[in-house]
Amino acid sequence: MERRMKKLRRFMSEQGIQGMLITKPENRRYFSGFSGSTGTLFISDTESKLLTDFRYIEQATNEAKQYEILRYTANPYELVSEMTSKLGLEIIGFESDFVTYGTYTKLVESMPTLQLLPVEIDGLRMVKDMDEVALIKKAVEIADSAFLQILSFIKPGISEQAVALELEYQMRKLGAEKPAFDTIVASGKRGALPHGRASQKLIELGDFVTMDFGAVYQGYHSDMTRTICIGTATEKQREVYEIVLAAQLAGVKAVGPGKTGKEIDAVARKIITDAGFGDYFGHGLGHSLGLHIHEDPRLSPSNTQTVLMENMVVTVEPGIYLPEWGGIRIEDTVLVSTDGCQILTASSKHLIEIS
Repeated sequence: MERRMKKLRRFMSEQGIQGMLITKPENRRYFSGFSGSTGTLFISDTESKLLTDFRYIEQATNEAKQYEILRYTANPYELVSEMTSKLGLEIIGFESDFVTYGTYTKLVESMPTLQLLPVEIDGLRMVKDMDEVALIKKAVEIADSAFLQILSFIKPGISEQAVALELEYQMRKLGAEKPAFDTIVASGKRGALPHGRASQKLIELGDFVTMDFGAVYQGYHSDMTRTICIGTATEKQREVYEIVLAAQLAGVKAVGPGKTGKEIDAVARKIITDAGFGDYFGHGLGHSLGLHIHEDPRLSPSNTQTVLMENMVVTVEPGIYLPEWGGIRIEDTVLVSTDGCQILTASSKHLIEIS
């Protein structure tokens, strides 16, 4: 936690900020350890305070041991105003990508003499420390184990929702707090929906079934996708699957420090485009994850500036989605290393046919 605070205070100094208000749950947890749903961090060069209400005083005291815990009853920013006045602060930063207009209005009303500076601090979480990497690895392991369990569960006549429920149940049994996001199970023609949440559709013999899911373990997320076939795959199913697999393997191989998201995305995208399916791969190649399921940096054509660094964690998930036919996506979570990456997701990527 001390290293994270030093990183934040260095950022504050670079931005000319004398104090920082943090309310975004992921950033609040990252910089304090507090996992409750309500709380505001106030951080200056000399102060570290966590403001919360009666419900979370004991939890905050146990989790945020480096902070002074302050209780408020109505408006936490009145307490902040008192503190900044005593400290003689003039410029306070707030999270521009999270604070609503209503909250900003309350800030202005509560602290009329202060200059409020909008900043983004999510980028401070991009490079993971060893504690974070260990938790992400555990979340990945849970999802991998759940996938192995689902292979003996899934069969014709079972609904997509039943598969999603079983995946989530297995992850909970293995220690997950919750699913990382709404579990995606898309079978048959519904596989053409990249984010096809599980429906009541019954899985049929001959269907491809795309399952995109993850676990949350002690706040940290995992994300994986596998597409399997119910029965024996057709020639076209095999052909399209092998194209996606080749793109995914090439994308993973391309991951490494010093490269932009656009450069890595282009490697996988070229394979799909050269095979004639470029118009059917419409999303970015991947994203980072951690305390939130979608974090920066992104592996996409639009990321031309942020370069990967050692200990960043990203997904690699190309897909092909053909209307009225179906779709295929294969996804691993990988850890950027000194000279490439370490694949964290262990499940097989060879085409699995469920007889």
